[in-house]
Amino acid sequence: MRKDFGAKTYLYPMPVLIIATYGPDGTPDAMNAAWGGICDENKIAVCLSAEHKTTKNILAKKAFTVSVADASHVDACDYVGIVSGNKVQDKFEKAGFHAVKSKFVDAPVIEELPMALECRLEGVQGELIIGEIVNVSADESVLGEDGKIDAAKVRPITFDPVHHKYIALGDAVGNAFKDGAKLK
Repeated sequence: MRKDFGAKTYLYPMPVLIIATYGPDGTPDAMNAAWGGICDENKIAVCLSAEHKTTKNILAKKAFTVSVADASHVDACDYVGIVSGNKVQDKFEKAGFHAVKSKFVDAPVIEELPMALECRLEGVQGELIIGEIVNVSADESVLGEDGKIDAAKVRPITFDPVHHKYIALGDAVGNAFKDGAKLK
């Protein structure tokens, strides 16, 4: 038997994305966004309302980065989601984040977070911000022996919308584009 919960934003996993921008004066800003994901081969979409400082910065600079929140930085990643950049000027610094200018777009890469998508604004559809991913950068500490990003080393977190918890993603349980072939 199933239980109905009505229309809710319950989806697993829900990524914890840290969107970083530069303000008009060059001050870095970051916010936590759970509503977002890949929407095409080289595009990401994030749902951000117009009143966010981050949204204003994206529209002005036409660029942003999307870092993957990790288990090692839960407090800082949560902080940038519960404090508004419109009210707290130095929330990036208070979170303990350090900005490194992207080589590809006019936006900061958060040094503490091990993986980032560097994006150029492609368009806006209502509250949906669509970015073209022009580069993915990762700290060498999260690379595997094959030189590729190792999710186990990144230790990404997901948002549990039912219980309002952050959950670290776990072990691999299968092989994409392979395991299902057994059923052919």
